Amino acid sequence: MAISPGSDAAFSSQKSTLSESPRSKRFPLTEEEIFYMNCRAAYLTVFKSSLENIISKDQLYLALQHAGRNPSQKTINKYWTPQTAKLNFDDFCIILRKEKPTSKAELLKSFKQLDVNDDGSILHTDLYKLLTKRGEKMTREEVNAIVNLADVNADGKFDYIKFCKLYLTTNEQCLKTALEKLEVDSKLKRQHFGSHIEASPEREPSPVPKPSPRIMRRSDEDTFTNKGDTRSSFLATTRKFKTSVSFTVTMGANSNRNSKLTEPNSVKEWQCVQSKGCFFLEEDGEIVSHQYRMQIAQRCMVYLTIKPLNLSQAEGKPSPWLSVDTALYILKENESQANLQLMCFTELQNREVFGWTGELAPGMYWLIPSTTGCRLRKEGRAVAEEAQLVYRDEAGELLLTQEFRSTLSDIFEVIDLDGNGLLSLEEYNFFELRTSGEKCDEDAWAVCRENFDTKKNELTRRGFMDLNLMEANDREGDPRDLWVTLHAMGYNKALELTEACPFVIDVYADKCKPRIKAVHMEACSGQLEKAICKSVLSKGDAKVMDGYEDIIVHTYTCDTWITSVIENKSDNKAIIHISNELSRNCVNNRGLNIFAVEVAPKSAMVCQHVMPLNGQQEWMSHSSPSSCTFSAWSWCPPAWPCSCSSPGTAFPPSPTLAVVRQAAKIGATAWSWILSILGRGLLAQCTIAQ
Repeated sequence: MAISPGSDAAFSSQKSTLSESPRSKRFPLTEEEIFYMNCRAAYLTVFKSSLENIISKDQLYLALQHAGRNPSQKTINKYWTPQTAKLNFDDFCIILRKEKPTSKAELLKSFKQLDVNDDGSILHTDLYKLLTKRGEKMTREEVNAIVNLADVNADGKFDYIKFCKLYLTTNEQCLKTALEKLEVDSKLKRQHFGSHIEASPEREPSPVPKPSPRIMRRSDEDTFTNKGDTRSSFLATTRKFKTSVSFTVTMGANSNRNSKLTEPNSVKEWQCVQSKGCFFLEEDGEIVSHQYRMQIAQRCMVYLTIKPLNLSQAEGKPSPWLSVDTALYILKENESQANLQLMCFTELQNREVFGWTGELAPGMYWLIPSTTGCRLRKEGRAVAEEAQLVYRDEAGELLLTQEFRSTLSDIFEVIDLDGNGLLSLEEYNFFELRTSGEKCDEDAWAVCRENFDTKKNELTRRGFMDLNLMEANDREGDPRDLWVTLHAMGYNKALELTEACPFVIDVYADKCKPRIKAVHMEACSGQLEKAICKSVLSKGDAKVMDGYEDIIVHTYTCDTWITSVIENKSDNKAIIHISNELSRNCVNNRGLNIFAVEVAPKSAMVCQHVMPLNGQQEWMSHSSPSSCTFSAWSWCPPAWPCSCSSPGTAFPPSPTLAVVRQAAKIGATAWSWILSILGRGLLAQCTIAQ
């Protein structure tokens, strides 16, 4: 759609809209920057600040409409489940990436299915049947509001070509108005939560500001006593402080601030065990990985390492996962698995290998792999040509292409966790859970052993290949199911491993043979988040934020990355605004230059990880917590009052829509109708009619 955030045409049209900005004159905006600017514009049309959360289906629906999406009730229910309490701006951006805007061609194609005369219109009688009988049914009064609209109806027909033009023009004008508001109030734009504008490394860096004195500015304390605001009675006691503390770390190219990882002298004589695993990047940006339990039989010296797994990629194919940072956190079980004690983590480095050497007492330990997420992130580029997976020979027999066989061989290497060249049922089930969400039981595994090549009751590489060939034959050569498997394993359409990072763990012990077993594949959160916080709090540098002694920012710096943790010792929730705008040659795991974090009372949370974009060049991380807000409890605003003309419309528009209507130069009735007709899933209903 030419006017929707995230669409290609929207990028080109908004470049001209923003051309008068001083920043855009010096530095042309990237498509990614424009996407997030459009996201903010849509969000701020519904909310006063992007720090506000979406707290209802109604608000989610409105925000998506202002972003040029046309969600049906089914789509809304997909993102707002019975367990959902709120969504923030980052969640909103993720949804927009998944729910692509509707283009003009798609709009016209959907309506054309009902155009029996191929004249650009639909009979009112057919429209009544469609909208009141199919999909998310509309009332007869709602349909009457549509057919009575003079602009797009004449002679008993609904002119869908005029409707599409009206919708696109209106949407474009609404977005333009919101963007112009952001441009005018640049200060507000910088302070809003989730400002995703990422500074490119080639841009000219701003000078580093001189540190300000540690003086609290009481003049910035707000009381929120707007008498005309009916919401003020719901507001909690809130205090705001501006702060001036900042953290600047400058690192040289290939800096070696910490001691280099070295092997113990006699490590080759120690007993060793190895296990492989993988980090997988989910659709929402979350990272999952294998997690392990390790048994040490007696007190001994232990040497642990983790590094990316080197696969036999075809010549000329990129290997982006080899540059992904890896770490391993070691936690000891005490009385139960729920009570884990952080022992150490692999903070020493030698090239791509991270390791730790020390003494461990006998007992059970958890090994939790970690990556910062700075380099394992969603791929931005489009694949020019889709790889071929299967083909038929002269006899008509279906075969796997050599390129696909090579990829399957690499996948086999990754899921063969113990590296014995065979797949056990447990190893295969990690693969099944990842790709299909289901496990293979003993009976199914027995059938697999009977029909495919096995050794010692485990599946061979050849058997794994034949298993995938059977799946292709079951679909008569249709590769769609094969692509589902490949995408789940981190491959793109060119068979490049871009959204996963396989790794290998080695554990050496001088007095006993360690035992290690993969037990879970879970999100890198929970116990890992706690472990990272504990390690940074114990090893990092701490600074109290100016103006409030209960907020402490802890910063841990190693050769490869910088991690900051915010500790909130107060009894109130704290919202901290972070700015990275003065950093140079850096990337952080949030993908944001300006963002905010919410820290619960008496707790700590990881604020961000920072890494160099180019490790061969000097890099500087300048993180500045710019403000802090404390509140005793969260305020839940009342639902927006309904201003739709259609009585049965499920989702009412925002009160701010009146301004947008005027800017768009269309009537209130027309805009309400557009929201209503799209909100009832008209496009989905047109598809059903096919």
